[in-house]
Amino acid sequence: MTNNDSRPRLAVMNAIHDLPVLVARDEGFFEDEGLDIEFVTTPGMAQVTTSHSVKWDSVLDRPLDTLYNDGGVDQYRMCEWGIMKRAVEAASEGLRPRKIVALGAAMSSFAIAVSPDSDVYEPEQLKDKEIAVTPNNGSNFTTLKMMEGFLTPQHIKTVGVGSMPQRLEALRDGKVEAVSLMEPWISVAEKQGMRILIESHSTRSEAASDDLDAKTLAAMFRAQARAVELLDKDPTPYIHYFVAEAGGLLEPEEFRLSRLLHAPPQPYTRERFDDTYSWTEKWNMVVPGATYENTVDNRAWN
Repeated sequence: MTNNDSRPRLAVMNAIHDLPVLVARDEGFFEDEGLDIEFVTTPGMAQVTTSHSVKWDSVLDRPLDTLYNDGGVDQYRMCEWGIMKRAVEAASEGLRPRKIVALGAAMSSFAIAVSPDSDVYEPEQLKDKEIAVTPNNGSNFTTLKMMEGFLTPQHIKTVGVGSMPQRLEALRDGKVEAVSLMEPWISVAEKQGMRILIESHSTRSEAASDDLDAKTLAAMFRAQARAVELLDKDPTPYIHYFVAEAGGLLEPEEFRLSRLLHAPPQPYTRERFDDTYSWTEKWNMVVPGATYENTVDNRAWN
């Protein structure tokens, strides 16, 4: 390990990305697997209290990435394009190595919303109009994925204006035409009367350092798989995580349970890598030259 504590350190951030991890922790599923894990909370753009800002030209110096690079966490999850970018570029920049070790359990929900008095009613009408996103993160990538079916790349305009609540404020103030949101902020936007144009799910990828062996990772993913089974039966006992992130702007019954989607962690296939890496290259979001062999390690299943 790169820290003095021998326990694996798992990052937890936004509930929409990390709910299976939170449930597995709360229900003792990691302990059932014989794991003693330290859970490290990091800032997320869905949290009403978040204060950090994100720049377009910086990825590996963000709070979670800095913590990982310094050995403060050993395993985390983000959108698969973001994990792809980090796994590839950390190696090229001489930072702490990480590999894609699984396709994650959470299919995070994202949506593009406009104000109720907007004259935009369909994605095509956002041609050359700014959509607020988190640069080089899930809302950015998923927005491009959603919009490229309606507009050519040169007519898709994205801009960073801060966290989810800051985006909604910018939308209300008319500073942007549209915003990309994830839960619980899609539900908050609906409560506030915003118009949802389009929405999609975005699968997480799991990243890990070489310090975590195959046995430990396999046990972690089994614990998450048990949590997925529980969430599929009834997620309502865990909605409090989303209500807390919204900071009093949402009641439990106002959260859209239908947007929660989970599956057991799975190996990250060569086909998935090829498709995802080619897509990120197309958008000039990752350096060229990466291969499946130097980016992916499905050791939990080997």
